[in-house]
Amino acid sequence: MNVVGLIDAGGANLGSVRYALERLGADVRIVRDTHHLAECERVVLPGVGAAAPAMALLHARGLDAALRVTTLPLLGICLGMQLLFEYSEEGDVACLGRLRGRVQRMVSSDGVRVPHMGWNRLRHERPSALTDRIADGEQAYFVHAYSVPVDAACIASCGHGERFSAVVGQGSTWGVQFHPERSASTGARLLSNFLAMPS
Repeated sequence: MNVVGLIDAGGANLGSVRYALERLGADVRIVRDTHHLAECERVVLPGVGAAAPAMALLHARGLDAALRVTTLPLLGICLGMQLLFEYSEEGDVACLGRLRGRVQRMVSSDGVRVPHMGWNRLRHERPSALTDRIADGEQAYFVHAYSVPVDAACIASCGHGERFSAVVGQGSTWGVQFHPERSASTGARLLSNFLAMPS
């Protein structure tokens, strides 16, 4: 059985991510301390909210240090993806540093509202096992006001004003800016791909 540690970083999407993983056959354990992390084969870091309080909660539970060094496959979702990077402008906070780069406030303009909310198309930037069976141009559901520029870790991008990283990955560290638990078959395929990765 695929034992997935679902990190409780205070995000409102904890339950919906859990149900999405369980529908795919995963044995999901809610992780609120490092002891429970040791029981897992892979880790998911979901998040809805702001970077500074999420990092403060992870620090209070000792999970920030554990997540920085774990060799288990790790998937960050929405805010959880942003926490994988070095720094976030949201709250001026240092993050986990598993991926190089900074999370930046998105810029609004004529026809471009921030936060970015709703369905938008993915564009493949490079092949990856995480996006296997997800066609270029498929849509996913986004809710965010901060983003990561397209860089070396970017697997798929999305456009809302400027292009930003929608799916990232490097080594055993993966992230998606959109909500796979709310992205219908596209999200289910991505989560299934993550569950299939060797641990």
